[in-house]
Amino acid sequence: MSAQHLENHPEWSGRLAFILASAGSAVGLGNIWKFPYIMGDNGGGAFVMIYLACLLIVATPILISEVMLGRRARSNPIIGMGKLADQAGVSRGWQVIGWMGVLTGFLILSFYSVVMGWALSYVEKAANGAFVGASPDTIKGLFDGLVGNPGSLLFWHTVAMVMTVAVVARGVRGGLELATRIMMPLLIVILVLLFGYNIGTPGFAPAMEFMFAPDFSRVTAETFLVALGHAFFTLSLGMGAIMVYGSYMPRGTSIVRAGIWIIVLDTGIALLAGMVIFPIVFSNGMSPEQGAGLIFQTLPLALGQMEWGYWLAIVLFVLVSIAAWTSAISLVEPAVSYLWERFGIRRLHSAIAVGLSTWSLGVLAALSFNLLGDLTLFGKNVFGLLEFTTANILLPAGGMLIALFAAWRMPRADSAEELGLTGWRYRLWWWLAAIVAPLGVALVFLNGLGVFG
Repeated sequence: MSAQHLENHPEWSGRLAFILASAGSAVGLGNIWKFPYIMGDNGGGAFVMIYLACLLIVATPILISEVMLGRRARSNPIIGMGKLADQAGVSRGWQVIGWMGVLTGFLILSFYSVVMGWALSYVEKAANGAFVGASPDTIKGLFDGLVGNPGSLLFWHTVAMVMTVAVVARGVRGGLELATRIMMPLLIVILVLLFGYNIGTPGFAPAMEFMFAPDFSRVTAETFLVALGHAFFTLSLGMGAIMVYGSYMPRGTSIVRAGIWIIVLDTGIALLAGMVIFPIVFSNGMSPEQGAGLIFQTLPLALGQMEWGYWLAIVLFVLVSIAAWTSAISLVEPAVSYLWERFGIRRLHSAIAVGLSTWSLGVLAALSFNLLGDLTLFGKNVFGLLEFTTANILLPAGGMLIALFAAWRMPRADSAEELGLTGWRYRLWWWLAAIVAPLGVALVFLNGLGVFG
């Protein structure tokens, strides 16, 4: 890496910019789409309590560790981990953390952009009134027709990738920071408006009871594993995004305080999303335990029968699309940053190159729902294989290695200096990052591989 690149390494304008960008990375379809339905599948309020505990003891120390490594290195994850390994006097083999992060982000975006395309297409469907008064068969037909149509899937997948590359190509302050400064407040405003509307609906009270009245009779060992897994995945850990965002963090910003704010925003938005979605479900006499179809089939059916349902549907799917967009741009950034720092390729050209590569793999993921449906490996189509490999292997492995390097290989004087922690506060972070978090992630890893049944 040249001295010029080091001198010109970009920075966020301040702590708020970093928090909004990192929260935007964390707040994605996992908050708006996945969290409500796994909450529904695992007993509501009891799951929330377990999830929050897992978030604090497993996800938080890894988040803080990943941001710390990024800021200490002041570089992209690949070059940065090599630099940190040299400083610590340990093997450069630890650079695998950076390579895994960049690869994981690339692979996730290839299928994530397909789902982002679904959300964008549903904005168009909602605007055309496709859900108004529609029957269950009609709603099901809309989704089946979307995923079964190669041309439609590829169109929306392409739109999603163009939107993503357009932001990243504009740079850190002019692209990533500007976009998240607009989109994150807008996302929160939309959620608050939808929540305000739901207060007056008949499903509001039972939805709040479902979410916040713990029913521990429904808690099983699987509930803990699901909560642990989602607590880790929701913060975009192990995919290079948080590390590269940390590298743009100003030196005077407290990593711990910023990390806490990221967690507060991420968790608050996930809970608010549940308080938006479940009242709609309960108001229409539907079950909250609808799995992944909750967003793309159950809610359109419910909204189609509601007063103001036409406008609510548009706003809801704009919300889902924004959440997906803020995460997608963070998945591109690690690879773009590496191409610029390692080879001096201009950001615009780097973003286009990464975008085209990701789009090409995403074409296979999109076509796995139709034309390439018979192309399987280990019983999974391309979309399923990409999702399984990243969620169950690469992400947990990356998160575990981040925690282990930060706690066991990085000199304690360096980590204490970077975190600004002393005494019991530093010891608490160290024990969580060195022992508790790796064990927790190991459970996620083994559960994802089916070891626990």
